[in-house]
Amino acid sequence: MFLCYDNILVPKDAFHAPETGPAAGPAVPSPEAASLASVARRAGVSAMTVSRVLHNSPRVLPETRMRVIAAAEATGYRPDPRMARLMELVRSHRTRRMRASLAVIRDDLPDDELHGAAYNYVALDDIRRRAGRYGYEVEEFGLGRGGISPARLGKIIRTRGIGGLLISVQSSRQFSAKLDYTGLAAATFGYGLAAPALHRASTNMTQGILMTAALLEARGYRRIGVAISPWIDARADHTYSGALLHYQQTVPARRRVPLLLFPHNDLTQGEPVFRRWMRRYRPDVIITFHEPVPEWLRQGLGLRIPEDVGLVVHDRVPLPSMAGFAGIDHRRAQVAAAGVDLVATQLQQNEYGVPEVPRQILIPPRFVDGPSIRAAG
Repeated sequence: MFLCYDNILVPKDAFHAPETGPAAGPAVPSPEAASLASVARRAGVSAMTVSRVLHNSPRVLPETRMRVIAAAEATGYRPDPRMARLMELVRSHRTRRMRASLAVIRDDLPDDELHGAAYNYVALDDIRRRAGRYGYEVEEFGLGRGGISPARLGKIIRTRGIGGLLISVQSSRQFSAKLDYTGLAAATFGYGLAAPALHRASTNMTQGILMTAALLEARGYRRIGVAISPWIDARADHTYSGALLHYQQTVPARRRVPLLLFPHNDLTQGEPVFRRWMRRYRPDVIITFHEPVPEWLRQGLGLRIPEDVGLVVHDRVPLPSMAGFAGIDHRRAQVAAAGVDLVATQLQQNEYGVPEVPRQILIPPRFVDGPSIRAAG
């Protein structure tokens, strides 16, 4: 199959060096064979028609499409692998804007237990910043907003000619799982969308928990607890709970604090179980939410932060409300960029629908120090 970059014909396997025998010299590409004009002449069509075929335009008749593909294959073009790099440079120096958009799809159900700010994941500005580097604009759609169903949203997206989707799941009802991904390039953030299995970008929270536990031990903490909601653990592919269990196998049994999974994703219902957990297991530092846990500690249990108990925000972002806390920075901007990269690559390679083998990009988090834990040294 062939792709087209700036009126230059490049076979889809251009990113793989051709196999040659021991005595064979390097393949020499033919500029004539690589041009749209030469393929157009051979097929008896215009260069614009060739371009449309190479971009899978529905405006070309099937018999014309087959004739163009046959003409392209008949050129016998064997590309120099350096051509891929050349095309990358050409694309990166374009000054014109592409008439194309990516859709960011978020669940927008006001009565959903995951509608609160604690469950927001990737910022629209971060997505737009990365998409702009490819020449894409970004439109945001609320699945469920105003009663918009997955079928209705799919029609809207296709009517607008949008070919790339970024799925940001914010509902345990999995509305986005009901979208028809046929003919679309898609990726999702985190592991909230279990099926279909799309390409995804996420933070490596196995690394995040283990890194934080090691740092807290260096600060003198010995009973490290993790208190999160079921959705947070599920969205991270259960790496919070898995990493905690792994860490606990490295310390004496008397120092192990069982994971607290709140019974509800709605944190306003979690204080009673949190109090019981604190009184029974007495962790000296907790990896948890920045709201409302500090209030439960101070007012409900009479504990001071960090004098009596340390607190690390499990997902710290640069907001004023988190300025007084240590935390794990998920590097959401990098997660957003990775998601955009996954979609852009599919569009460039003409890959659509649910992938046979989904790719996953894991971004390493970083620890942000703060006054909610003991100072180093």
